[in-house]
Amino acid sequence: MNIYDVSKKAGVSIATVSRVLNGNPNVSEKTRARVHAVMNELGYTPNVFARGLGLGSIKTIGIMCSDSSDPYLAHAIYYLERELRVNGYDSILCCTGNSLETKQQYFNLLRSKKVDAIILAGSKFIESKVKDNTYILEGAQEIPIMLVNGYLEGDNIYSTVCDDRMAAHKATSQLIASGCRKIVYLYTSNSFSGTNKMKGYRDALTGHGLPVRPEYIHQCEKDVICARDLLLELAKDGLVFDAVMTSDDTLAVGAIKYAHMQGLKIPDDLSIVGYNNSTYAICTDPELTSIDSKVEALCTATINTLMGVFNGVNVPSRTTIAADLIKRATTKF
Repeated sequence: MNIYDVSKKAGVSIATVSRVLNGNPNVSEKTRARVHAVMNELGYTPNVFARGLGLGSIKTIGIMCSDSSDPYLAHAIYYLERELRVNGYDSILCCTGNSLETKQQYFNLLRSKKVDAIILAGSKFIESKVKDNTYILEGAQEIPIMLVNGYLEGDNIYSTVCDDRMAAHKATSQLIASGCRKIVYLYTSNSFSGTNKMKGYRDALTGHGLPVRPEYIHQCEKDVICARDLLLELAKDGLVFDAVMTSDDTLAVGAIKYAHMQGLKIPDDLSIVGYNNSTYAICTDPELTSIDSKVEALCTATINTLMGVFNGVNVPSRTTIAADLIKRATTKF
């Protein structure tokens, strides 16, 4: 038996059951009595989730990321661990790679360690096939699952996301307003975040009466040289473009290298926009216009939500944070 079974049979939310377990006064006596009656009927003993509410917690949170060498995820891990320490929690980090099987293995390993919650950092943990997310939904029946810039609907699952669609739409629209009409879009993945960035790019083109042309949209490995060589190949094949919009700063650096090799002036001949406002953005010549996806704010909000769950407070299942467009020297706006 777990907290999900109690909430389902009692006809109340998981958050309400957690309030009862935590002795929170914001529960009516009638509801409290019903929850206790169901727990007695089921023979329920507070498990890891209940311990996370202060009933003998091990004060440890599991964190999973696909690649800790990625600058965005490295910063996310730093901010998550910092905020956990502030709140008196330790963490266990697992770097999973992109294999679904490995993700499941590490997820179950963290559950076996009796952590109080699991944080999935990055949007690559949510699979397109519903059945491939079953292990996350099952885990959420025992402990809170926190998603950083990923979204999965389910009880006891909490998502904090950047509004990537609006951010990409705004950046692409400003490229168009500055005179660009033939905008290449380079992206790294079809993750939750990646899909929303793509939608923003496509929405902006359509909204300005420009066609969405498949030959201008290309997936690319998250590698500077791969991005540079892909653009060289496109130009060699006769594709004419006056701007490059990317889903990651790494690809944008590749676009700058491409422009230098071709003798193009930035931004007069080629405008370039990156994503994540990483250290790369100020290491290039010229410095890179980039979308700040607010990784620190995402991580801080994630931990604040988690602490609210532990304390039986009503918290949203989804929190959305707006991005900023940081204008530098690779664009004309």
